[in-house]
Amino acid sequence: MKTEPIKFSQYPFIVPTEKRTVNKLEKLLQEIKECGSINTAVTAIKHWNKYMDELDTQSSVIYVRYTLDSTNPRNKKAMAALDELGPVVSKYQVEYNKVLCKARYRKDLEAKFGKYLLKQKDISLKVFDEKIIQESIEENKLCTRYSEILGGAQIPFRGETLNLSQIGKYMQDANRDTRREAAVALDKWIGEHDEELGDIYSKLVNLRNEMAKKLGFKNYIELGYYRMGRTDYTAKEVKKYRDQIYASVVPSCQKLYKAQMKNIGVKNPQFYDYSVSFKSGNPVPAGDEQYLVGVANKMYHALGKESGEFFDFMVKNELLDLSARPGKVPGGYCTTFPLYKSPFIFSNFNGTAGDVDVLTHEGGHAFQAYLCANFKVPEYRNAGMEACEIHSMSMEFFAYPYAEGFFGKDAKKYLYHHLSGALEFLPYGVCVDEFQHFVYEHPTITHAERCAKWKELEAKYTPHKLYDECPALNRGTWWLRQSHIFERPFYYIDYTLAQVVAFQFFLENQKNHEKAWKHYLKYTKMGGKYPFTELLARAHLRNPFEDGTVEKAVKGVNKYLKEFEIKE
Repeated sequence: MKTEPIKFSQYPFIVPTEKRTVNKLEKLLQEIKECGSINTAVTAIKHWNKYMDELDTQSSVIYVRYTLDSTNPRNKKAMAALDELGPVVSKYQVEYNKVLCKARYRKDLEAKFGKYLLKQKDISLKVFDEKIIQESIEENKLCTRYSEILGGAQIPFRGETLNLSQIGKYMQDANRDTRREAAVALDKWIGEHDEELGDIYSKLVNLRNEMAKKLGFKNYIELGYYRMGRTDYTAKEVKKYRDQIYASVVPSCQKLYKAQMKNIGVKNPQFYDYSVSFKSGNPVPAGDEQYLVGVANKMYHALGKESGEFFDFMVKNELLDLSARPGKVPGGYCTTFPLYKSPFIFSNFNGTAGDVDVLTHEGGHAFQAYLCANFKVPEYRNAGMEACEIHSMSMEFFAYPYAEGFFGKDAKKYLYHHLSGALEFLPYGVCVDEFQHFVYEHPTITHAERCAKWKELEAKYTPHKLYDECPALNRGTWWLRQSHIFERPFYYIDYTLAQVVAFQFFLENQKNHEKAWKHYLKYTKMGGKYPFTELLARAHLRNPFEDGTVEKAVKGVNKYLKEFEIKE
């Protein structure tokens, strides 16, 4: 495969076979086993990393192609092959990690590559064993099936057939009847798929619980944290953090929601009403995809030389696929192709403010990946999930001075809508997290019991949300469309942790943009060289787990929000 920058459309579509992959990994594993010193080990590690970059690139190409069109038979077949191959590769990765962790030259490895690399590998040995390969394969298949259901959603609406991303646009419409009609259409689709999605999740929970038991854990929670690569905090710290959100953020958000409903003139609001911030409707981008990419290009060039070069690279090499279309999996993400040192941004533009958020949020992820693509240690190229979300969420705030370009006359509306939304997201984010902890503490409960628990937690964290006109959602089924719950257990709390830290960049940017941008670059260029709390300490950022951090951030944000006039 070529290593120089080429366009995404030119990337080879190679489906790695199990036979070839296993043969190659066997040889590389034997090479590292035969090393007796740091000198020979460094060479063997380079060989291993080079092949893993190749394999990761092939896998990323398949995944991207599949999510771009989940109905394509070639893509589905390739994705199914990856589901089978992934656990097999993990088996060899574990064996490789064992050799390094137990090597007599381990201290030399730590001196050369840093202690955190070996600490990561120590954790990896806790999360995988050959005896859970079959469960891992089944887990992958169930997640793929879940994606297919969401990606294949066909929701009738006013003579059209819409996917989940497209119906979302109408649920933000300024006309309340349109919002209600879209919400009812979504509710009908969820009701029709409630049983099937619930069954998939039940199987996933049972599988994960079984894996945890086989690996010697009480339940999946500790295993889930290790699978997320968390080395410096546990569920205990997360529980205290959730309590901070409940105490400091929930009351503040309820005041915002009350003012919002007064502003838009709704006296008995339903859940779909809170998606509209202004009587005249939410801020709408000032142009189509091509226009927005053009504004983003100006923004990234204005921010700095490195960010400008990054965005030119993305556009030139076809590394943005942004429009929603049939067969495309919902949502947005950023992934990488290590062999080409290229990030890739995937999204489903639907004509809402979220389109701009993608260009900044996923752009933040991609910018970090671009800056760290040449790291010799692959494990350091990307930070942990909570740390890397700081890159993306902070980039959203650095885009504020360019809001007029993205939104024209709606610029001020967008700033309020986005900032208030960032604050209001925190209670929902911890709701998702507490739900997952409950589920894996009680793995044998029924789907109906899970839905009842979700409804209970919504009443705790988001008591304003009512689903009186939507019977399926009123049963507590909103979580079924939250893909992280199915595909990445315990991931969602990372967004909230990152948001609290990103607020620090926001507040600093209000005072001194140049200083804040340099601060951001310093943090971003560290990649994943250190665990979350150490990254924060090295970048002189306050730790969200520490008492008072959340409250201080919320006070700063609320002070800024009060400056806006929202009566429109």
